[in-house]
Amino acid sequence: MARIEKIELRMVDLPPKTLRTDAIQSFVSQETPIVTITDSDGATGTGYSYTIGTGGSSVMRLLSDHLAPRLLGEDADRIEAIWRKLEFATHATTIGAITALALAAIDIALWDLRAKKQNLPLWKLAGGAKDRCPLYTTEGGWLHIEKQALVEDALAAKEKGFRGSKVKIGRPHGSEDLDRLSAMRDALGPGFEIMTDANQGFTLDEAIRRSHVLRDIDLAWLEEPLPADDIDGHVRLSAATATPVAVGESLYSIRHFREYMQKGACSIVQVDVARIGGITPWLKVAHLAESFDIPVCPHFLMELHVSLVCAVPNGKYVEYIPQLDDLTQSSMRIEGGHAIAPDAPGIGIDWDWDALRSRSIAEFTSEIRA
Repeated sequence: MARIEKIELRMVDLPPKTLRTDAIQSFVSQETPIVTITDSDGATGTGYSYTIGTGGSSVMRLLSDHLAPRLLGEDADRIEAIWRKLEFATHATTIGAITALALAAIDIALWDLRAKKQNLPLWKLAGGAKDRCPLYTTEGGWLHIEKQALVEDALAAKEKGFRGSKVKIGRPHGSEDLDRLSAMRDALGPGFEIMTDANQGFTLDEAIRRSHVLRDIDLAWLEEPLPADDIDGHVRLSAATATPVAVGESLYSIRHFREYMQKGACSIVQVDVARIGGITPWLKVAHLAESFDIPVCPHFLMELHVSLVCAVPNGKYVEYIPQLDDLTQSSMRIEGGHAIAPDAPGIGIDWDWDALRSRSIAEFTSEIRA
């Protein structure tokens, strides 16, 4: 039995290379907490999570002051027991983003460690349902981007073999969203998927109204149309439209996902491995969705989600938004519009440790030992 002897903590701030705007906010900074765990055999595993500009310092304080010290001496292979121990230790602050992001960085590091010691890539260790999955792109669909540029980016993605493009909606009037999406459909034809994302920007009446206005575009889904905690509103919207309703990036509990699915409040699950608290709960949500015959199309984190989508039978898409290029030595493999599951043991992220060390914020860099 190998016990945890050392935890290294750091945070890197990654300014997005592209301006990212949606109906309610701008994505100005990607704070990236990173946890590396070393066991008594000398094996290591690295995990990470992210913010979109706020909360990173709080995540790091929660890790350094409360969670990482509790890992010392634990059997690194008892991932479920560790996750539950840490969740209980933070029960007064769950359920919420800060705690989930901290738990995720630890849990992902433990899965990376386990997969490396078993000499298996994560997607095989976690299920091995398939070795590749289709991509759709979001990076060219932000709300500020002009109509012609939206069309050109989607045409380029289609040429590369991508299956779809996601466009942010929530312009001041529904006619503006319709105009942009109509131009895309006219240029792309019926076989290319168009996803939309409202980022929780609508009221129920406006969401129903816009879903009817956009009905003839044949959208792949309407994502986060309402505030994430309005389950009843999602039930009413799902009953009022034929367009699939997608939720998940702003849900932090398995039980919240269960309630959405039980009540028929969604038909696409977009569980985010960082915001749900790691790989351990992510897999539970994915298998729960399978029992409802609901596909999983996770939010963001493509470098990690490719392995998780390939692990489960109902994994449908990976969202293409490059995230870690400045911190890794190799990028996610893409062939014919498909993301290829990594072959290397572990979570499949080839960290550039020189870049990580040079870009780590000193205030949040620490090492915890027995």
